[in-house]
Amino acid sequence: MVGIAAWGAYAPRLRLSRRAVVEANAWVAPNLRSKGKGERSMANWDEDALTMAVEAARDALGTADDRSQIDALYFASTTAPFADRLNAGIVSAALTLEKSISASDVTGSQRCGLTALGQALAAVQGGVARAALVTAGEHRRTRAASALELDCGDGAAAFVVTADAGAAELLGRGSVTDDFVDHFRGNDGGFDYAWEERWIRDEGIVKLVPPAVKRALEAAGVAASDVAHFCFPSTFAGMAATLAKGLGIRPEAVRDNLAAVMGEAGCAHGPILLAHALEQAQAGEIIVVAQFGQGAEALVFRATGQGTRPARGVSGSLADRQEETNYMKFLTFNGLVEWDKGMRAEKDNKTALTTLYRNEDMILGLVGGRCRETGVVQFPRTRISVAPNNPAVDTQEPYRFAERRASVLSYSADYLTFSMAPPNHYGMIVFEGGGRIMMDITDVSPGDVDTGLPVKMVFRIKDVDEKRGFVRYFWKAAPDRSAQAAQTAVAAE
Repeated sequence: MVGIAAWGAYAPRLRLSRRAVVEANAWVAPNLRSKGKGERSMANWDEDALTMAVEAARDALGTADDRSQIDALYFASTTAPFADRLNAGIVSAALTLEKSISASDVTGSQRCGLTALGQALAAVQGGVARAALVTAGEHRRTRAASALELDCGDGAAAFVVTADAGAAELLGRGSVTDDFVDHFRGNDGGFDYAWEERWIRDEGIVKLVPPAVKRALEAAGVAASDVAHFCFPSTFAGMAATLAKGLGIRPEAVRDNLAAVMGEAGCAHGPILLAHALEQAQAGEIIVVAQFGQGAEALVFRATGQGTRPARGVSGSLADRQEETNYMKFLTFNGLVEWDKGMRAEKDNKTALTTLYRNEDMILGLVGGRCRETGVVQFPRTRISVAPNNPAVDTQEPYRFAERRASVLSYSADYLTFSMAPPNHYGMIVFEGGGRIMMDITDVSPGDVDTGLPVKMVFRIKDVDEKRGFVRYFWKAAPDRSAQAAQTAVAAE
């Protein structure tokens, strides 16, 4: 037996109003008016496919300090920040996984998220790994005034795969590989080039997806009529229902593809729909998830009604939203307009790679120190303890801050320093159990931050070395809105 023991998901808090996009482009693209309903998830300027994948993985893993059970990691994305650097290695460092794990990037097709999940399931089933973590994230760059700009969304999902099925048992897998080019993006291309929609739908999806689903159902020994949840992401309206009808899957089994509230998150969207189905599936129900891309991938699961449920999941991520109607902000955050950043942005962001390597756990994992003699916690970890009455030497052990509760002690909203989303919020963050760090505060607007504000740690882009194409990551504080709500409820009583 092998299956999914836990899962998680992440969608950026910002939701771009499609109506705002349509109205801004009405003068040049009036044909987009029909796509002006609903909203799409929009990554903040300091989010990308990798940071979202880390957040989804944290949702799946929970807050436990010990993650030594994970011995394999798969990161899937077609928009990973690095073409020649192990992106999964950054994910591993951010999650403070063991150095002995195997890690790999899976890319090259919109179905690579399900491919990565299938590889992880096979690895655990074959005894190559005991527990595998699969995380998929996507942040696609689209041309302004294009249909894809409205159809896409940003997001991520993650799964912990073990021999103990936990939440869902794998029953079967089917795949088809065929170099059907529905769209492509060259090695140096910034945008996708898509072919004609009817060709993609009629010659691609309709002919290549059903064989993969049928093979998966046959391997599982499950009849199509027994499927309770059918997940298939597509920007074509009614595509999942069309496939279900041809396969003999009941119409009521076709799940909402979240197009109206999120958009289509590329290779991560199949996993996101699977995560959403796991939140709602009853014990014994059959889940089929499939995705198209140079062929197709399909997986069949039986829900157990058990396993570790995420703190947020898809539903929680979608509920935590803030509408964004400023189309220019979206263009700026995605690097689609050149703007005058001012003299304060004129600095060399070259990263000292030796320093990054030597302090990897501190920078990427937010690991500080705890004195074994006094219990005093500090960041950064140093040879000499900051304990005022006992400056002990070489007594500190690693101490993870990323999952600790924290609050704002003091802060500033600075309009003088350069910021991609002014003002630049930063402040002194104090942690429950000890320790304090001066750090940036993200996902806030003027007036959102105050002394005592509960915050959580989030893995984000610190800055980008545009001259060399290097992205630097660190942790930031973001409002813990669930803790805020709890405080408000207590105060009301």
